[in-house]
Amino acid sequence: MLPESNIKNIVIVGGGTAGWMTAAAVSRLLNHPEIKINLIESDSIGTVGVGEATIPHLRFFNQLLGLPEDDFVKKTNATFKLGIEFINWDKLGKSYIHPFGPYGVPMGGLRFHHYWLRQKQMGSGIPVDEYNLQIMAAKAGKFHRPQNIKKSPLSTIDYAFHFDATLYARYMREFSEKNGVKRTEGKIVKTLQNPENGFIESVQLESGQIVKGDLFFDCSGFKGLLIEQALKTGYNDWSNYLPCNSAVAQASEKIGDPIPYTRATAKDAGWQWRIPLQSRTGNGHVYCNDYISDDQALKTLHDGMDSTPIGTHKQLRFKTGIRKKTWNKNVISLGLAAGFLEPLESTSIHLIQTAIARLMTNFPDKHFNEADTNYYNERTLLEYEQVRDFLILHYKATERDDTPFWNYCRNMEIPKTLKDRMGIYLENARLYRHDNELFGDASWFAVMHGQNMHPQRFHPNANIMPDAELDKRMSEIHKTWAACLDTLPTHQEYIDQHCKADI
Repeated sequence: MLPESNIKNIVIVGGGTAGWMTAAAVSRLLNHPEIKINLIESDSIGTVGVGEATIPHLRFFNQLLGLPEDDFVKKTNATFKLGIEFINWDKLGKSYIHPFGPYGVPMGGLRFHHYWLRQKQMGSGIPVDEYNLQIMAAKAGKFHRPQNIKKSPLSTIDYAFHFDATLYARYMREFSEKNGVKRTEGKIVKTLQNPENGFIESVQLESGQIVKGDLFFDCSGFKGLLIEQALKTGYNDWSNYLPCNSAVAQASEKIGDPIPYTRATAKDAGWQWRIPLQSRTGNGHVYCNDYISDDQALKTLHDGMDSTPIGTHKQLRFKTGIRKKTWNKNVISLGLAAGFLEPLESTSIHLIQTAIARLMTNFPDKHFNEADTNYYNERTLLEYEQVRDFLILHYKATERDDTPFWNYCRNMEIPKTLKDRMGIYLENARLYRHDNELFGDASWFAVMHGQNMHPQRFHPNANIMPDAELDKRMSEIHKTWAACLDTLPTHQEYIDQHCKADI
């Protein structure tokens, strides 16, 4: 038997991606007959369900659950993703790709981009994209999972997915219920708190049913039913840094074979996403309604589509930021209930995943040790701030002056953490990865270089290698990457062979 102090009754408020991911992970990792997991959701309350692009870390979550990847791809109508193409962000008519894989290989203890900058200074005209296998494959419409070939770029291919978020939540639900999670249908109308310490003791449903719990997960979306409406936790508003506050999303018909990357096209007052699935295309326009009306935003979305719209559009309002405590008393908020960083770099699902992992490291008993809670909140805030800074970079590092929105972004004040990082890169191309943050130096380089940030110098140790040796190595890398690309099948061919959905 478990000690009396152990958490035994877990209540998850809300379904959707956040709720069912939490249920799946908790039921997998806390598999014990005395631990009861109850997820409450109402069919009459819709989920956001517009985020359909991910980053590579989701593969580790699926592996933790023991999910066969081909089955996951089939069941969620998924395609593969090698990176994100950004169009018109630096200036109109210019584009670049932020890939999931590295550029070239490190040499002499330095990152590859220092040697590429040196060779460029020497007169080389080879674009840096031609030293990145993911970018090359994306442009060619090719894909393959990593292959077991020692010392080959083919062994290091990193990738993520585009999928139907509704189907993914359903997939997580099926997994969770097989692992003993109980689903309760109903709307929560009342939250009952301990009068002495304010902890949530139970929630009451519209039917009158009382659901008790030791630990509550708030996955109720933007409204934060427990974390905000009951506990009045408060919110750190970052909309001065990330001014987009609205989105409109709508699917469209499939047109041609799906490309293995997301497309993000900057618009007059925001940007538009294009996400290819096996059977259709996901589209959305993220914008600031201070600069454009909702009707204009919808027209912009439709004008930017390359195929006929399907169904009705979905309108969203949001405020970029994070709860002042994502874990407050015996309530842990996840997903949109915890905070929101717009979907520009497809980080929403990742932040759910890392929160679950962090929680498992700091999982409480009924004492709810305050030091553990504080540590969880501090690390969560740091992670959000690091992702926030990376997103701000896309808006700040622009030369666009053609609309009031872009003039605001170009001139806005930014956090000191980002200002320092940009200044260091512009001086000598140095990039740092702090506290194992999500985006590494290859990601920062991709956006900084892609948006026309040109360093004055590079690392001085890159000058040590003789010119002839540098030319030889760079030529070998270039040839090797091109040869690897020639071996890859098309994205559609790979899907057809391994994981074609039943559509």
